Amino acid sequence: MAGIEPALPAPTHTAESAAAAAPADTPPEARPTDVQDRLAGWISDLTTLHGLTEQLARTRTLDAALRELLRAGASLVGARRGLVVLEPSDGRGPDTTIGLGLGRADIGHIETVPRRALSFGRILDGLPVPDGHERDRTPGSDGGPDGGQASGQAGGQAGAAADGGPLDGGPLDSGPLDSGRADGSGCVACGRGDVAQPDIPGEPGLDPRLREVAARLGYAASYAVPLEAGSVGRFGAAVWLYDEPAQPAERQRHLVGRYLAYAAEHLARLLELHRQRQTVATLREELLPSRLPRVPGVRLAVRHASGPLGGGDWYDALPLPDGALGLAVGSVTGSGPGAVAAMGRLRASLRAYAVMEGEDPVAVLSDLELLLRLTEPARSATALFAFAEAPQGVPGAPGVPGMPGVPGAPGAGAGPGAGAYGGSGAGGYGGAGSGGTHGGRTGGATAARRIVLAGAGHCPPLIIGDRRTEYVETSLSAPLGMLACWEAPSVALAPAPGETLLLYSDGLLRRTGEPMDRAFARLHSAAAGVPRSVRHDPEALTDHLLRTLLPDGLDDPESPEDVVVLAAYFE
Repeated sequence: MAGIEPALPAPTHTAESAAAAAPADTPPEARPTDVQDRLAGWISDLTTLHGLTEQLARTRTLDAALRELLRAGASLVGARRGLVVLEPSDGRGPDTTIGLGLGRADIGHIETVPRRALSFGRILDGLPVPDGHERDRTPGSDGGPDGGQASGQAGGQAGAAADGGPLDGGPLDSGPLDSGRADGSGCVACGRGDVAQPDIPGEPGLDPRLREVAARLGYAASYAVPLEAGSVGRFGAAVWLYDEPAQPAERQRHLVGRYLAYAAEHLARLLELHRQRQTVATLREELLPSRLPRVPGVRLAVRHASGPLGGGDWYDALPLPDGALGLAVGSVTGSGPGAVAAMGRLRASLRAYAVMEGEDPVAVLSDLELLLRLTEPARSATALFAFAEAPQGVPGAPGVPGMPGVPGAPGAGAGPGAGAYGGSGAGGYGGAGSGGTHGGRTGGATAARRIVLAGAGHCPPLIIGDRRTEYVETSLSAPLGMLACWEAPSVALAPAPGETLLLYSDGLLRRTGEPMDRAFARLHSAAAGVPRSVRHDPEALTDHLLRTLLPDGLDDPESPEDVVVLAAYFE
């Protein structure tokens, strides 16, 4: 038939030949051959459906499943292009349109056509046909506002026309893909609810805009079917477009109906999963900082992404009294809404403890551990908290005459080996020198900041600068909630002006697919190889690291790991 591509292997029979009864004068010896041909046709159809449904079952995201639906449907009905419109009738979304062989501009042209003139628009809106019946309640009838023809013969009517064809209640009708309903509610597998426009240029009464758009895009016929499942009702429509006037044969309609009987249920499951993920993602976004604070002398950048189920990785950056800055990253065990809610509670608690005693990171994490152990004994969490003093010379910074500050603040040029801050024990930083050692100037607003940090089972931060790229040697410590009483020494360091402190979650390392030791080495190598042109831009530096470590990007739907990267550049 003109306009239909032979996408399927040529069957050993046609719907008409299989459905035709053998003539009365057919010799008895020829009848077994006719039965074998029909059986071969059934096997061919079932094999085709099995292959297509198997490919659909491999899809794990709603977008991938919709694209596979379009591709498979196009091969079944013999079309080259198409689009699927997702509009769940319950109004909960998502509302989207995906094209096959159509660009965004092409879809935009189609959307300029009045909705009543589009076959998928009438399906989704349940618009009446000329005889006054609702489209989704009535078997197909000829005619429509745009000359479309609703087909109602592909199921039971076709079966009554034959004695043993593939549409007459044989093996194909009683197989596992059969989801026909007798309630007249638009069952696609029974041939109800589909809309064919076999000759758009020559059909009288068409909307002029539809005719114009069809001529511009180069299609002359369309075939539309509803997407519906018992769990969510009608949630969309799929349309396939022919280059020339044509319409699918009854066998093709029957096959696409059988395919959709399975595909609609699979899509409905992915739709619900997509909604759950969107809810968790929205909740997560609301629980994380809406924007990073502006702190004199520091530029911040953050990148984060959650896994498909939503995880408990989080970050925070908050201004503290006396011009100080608090930086935190952490991870709560588990995934899903429960982990996201626990993450929100943990982050809120850390903010409170940081305001009260942020100059002592060990005390902050000790209080957080006690809260976690008492309120959520079934969970554990990792966390890292860094307290960055304001550089000397900034109003409100410690050590500035006449300004409130933290007693005992070290002066410029004091090395990190001067001891623990807040009495939490001796700390050292893997050879990191003072601000003077790395180019900081004593006195003035450009003197190096002193940073004190403590970690509980979290990945060590990374210092990135022109003269060094090295991990901060935090002491080994168990995660929060794993021990009866958590405590570990803090670590002090003084990043030089122009250096970046990088905090991250272990999801960044796990997404590389490498063992942890090799993942740490890859991160160090990527940080050491950051071009000089982006070393002083935390946004560009973070993007460079992610492109190097994660070629598939942060939004990889196949990865279950959360990722958090927080960069603080000290001017």
